[in-house]
Amino acid sequence: MAVNKVPGRYYVGRKMRSRIYKTIIFVVLIVLSVTILAPAWWMVATSFKSMKEIMTTSNTFWPKHFHWHNYVAAWEAAPFTRYTLNTAFITLFVVLGTVISNSFVAYGFAKIKFPGRDWLFSILLGTMMIPGFVTMIPTYVIFTKIHWVGTYLPLIVPSFFSGAFFTFMLRQFYRQIPNELLEAAKIDGAGHLYIWWKIMLPLVRPALATVAIFTFNGAWNDFLGPLLYVSNESQYTLQIGLTTFQGQVATQWNYLMAASVVALLPVVLLFFLFQRYFIEGSNIMGGIKG
Repeated sequence: MAVNKVPGRYYVGRKMRSRIYKTIIFVVLIVLSVTILAPAWWMVATSFKSMKEIMTTSNTFWPKHFHWHNYVAAWEAAPFTRYTLNTAFITLFVVLGTVISNSFVAYGFAKIKFPGRDWLFSILLGTMMIPGFVTMIPTYVIFTKIHWVGTYLPLIVPSFFSGAFFTFMLRQFYRQIPNELLEAAKIDGAGHLYIWWKIMLPLVRPALATVAIFTFNGAWNDFLGPLLYVSNESQYTLQIGLTTFQGQVATQWNYLMAASVVALLPVVLLFFLFQRYFIEGSNIMGGIKG
């Protein structure tokens, strides 16, 4: 009732509460951003410091003297050029296999009717509930039996078999495409393979880009996979190569951070080039697809 008597005061009060609420949200976001970015900044700052400065108790977030040669020394401490090429080779095929296999299987579940389709799809979704560590040992034993350990095959070949999550995500995209489009293509004599390749893939290109970006991020930063299946130093990836600076007695933090910054650059560059797809992908994964 008081609202009707003093509408102006009520409006001012509501506006003030809205400002206070926005200010609190803004402050909380700033604190969270600083908390998240602080380790990244520490990594970059440490990459320019000397070991003496790093080991001092007065460790700061800003180097007293910039030691640019840390990057050169770190790169020359191990064959990082080869490691980079190895990582790029694996990542390229993993992204290619993941995009092709998941888009093809998702098309089948979305647009082709066959007996037991829904049951099979439910089983596929159920595999997401199985932790990766549960299947790690059986998978390693299988790859050992077929003599794939020591090669890149265990890292690349599984990506050509679809996974549950990306298949589910792409299936949701396919289901939004009208079936009349497929019927028209079938009347013109097109088969499912042609429809998938020529009609469907161009229409779900943003979703494919999302799958490719997240797959690239996972494959480029993968440490456990190469650690399990690669034993020859000439086959090491960047993430394995970073362990070069970790000794039993001491760790060369300045070189390790410099090499880590270089290893991180492709991921950062990819984010800035395709951040729209990153955001779309995050929305899709969060179930907020617009």
